[in-house]
Amino acid sequence: MTSKTTPKDFFLWLGVIVATYGSVIALITLLFEYINYVFPDALAYYGDPYSGAIRFSMSALIVLTPIALGLAYLIRRTIKEEPGKADIWVRRWAIVLTLFISAVTIAIDLITLINTFLGGEITTRFTLKVLVILAVAGWVFFHFFLELKNYWVQHQKRSYIVTGLVATAVIAAIVSGFFIIGTPSEVRLVRYDVQKVSDLQTLQYQIVNYYQQKEALPETIEELTDPLSGFTAPVDPQTNEPYRYTKTGNLSFSLCATFNQESKDLEGRGPSMGRDLAYPSVGMGIDENWKHGAGETCFERTIDPERYPAFPKPL
Repeated sequence: MTSKTTPKDFFLWLGVIVATYGSVIALITLLFEYINYVFPDALAYYGDPYSGAIRFSMSALIVLTPIALGLAYLIRRTIKEEPGKADIWVRRWAIVLTLFISAVTIAIDLITLINTFLGGEITTRFTLKVLVILAVAGWVFFHFFLELKNYWVQHQKRSYIVTGLVATAVIAAIVSGFFIIGTPSEVRLVRYDVQKVSDLQTLQYQIVNYYQQKEALPETIEELTDPLSGFTAPVDPQTNEPYRYTKTGNLSFSLCATFNQESKDLEGRGPSMGRDLAYPSVGMGIDENWKHGAGETCFERTIDPERYPAFPKPL
């Protein structure tokens, strides 16, 4: 006998679907980022593992996976106590919808693989991503197909084993992320380094602008202060000490900062075509190599007066 669908049933299944889909998307995204990092592509731009996809995917897995597994356990326990709950409409719709989405994903994945292979453009990086989608979508289809047959309710011990395997795989994926981005304390040090590079880029821009305004480089960094525009030279966010600026010639200067870690080579680790610089640049074409080692690093710059002519003076 089919039981009546209650608000509790509806929201339990809604929670399972949302948490499961979110966990699956986060897992695929995380594995894609690992593949990007381990297998750089010359046609891919600079990828930053310290912000964006990796950290967000790890956070989503940490929160959503326990929710999905916990709600699934509550639903199976409810069905075991009241077998009629196995035939409520919300359960059938949720499972069939998931099977449909999984099957479509697998079909599209295989079509993409075959099409790329026939085009002669297949790479290790692409193949691994296809296999990740195929494996994850295939597992979701297989799992919910058995769920539709009440297999996991009838074989409770096996469902516990599967839950343990899923939890172990997710934990392994999350732990792997720390080998790329480091611990939270290490990430904070890297954040300091990124901010320092950003400050040096700002200073470089202001120095070039100062030269174009006055046809001479500033003697000290304090000369860049402009009360009208409100610009004040930034300081090291970690020590609150000024950055070291040295005028080395009529058209040359150096900017120095003390970094916590050596900048990693992240070229080609982005998801698609684009830039391949270690840091984004704002220096209007001056040598934009901002790669640095641990400790004090100085960046030597020379202004090309033909490229950066002085601004015309008013009559």
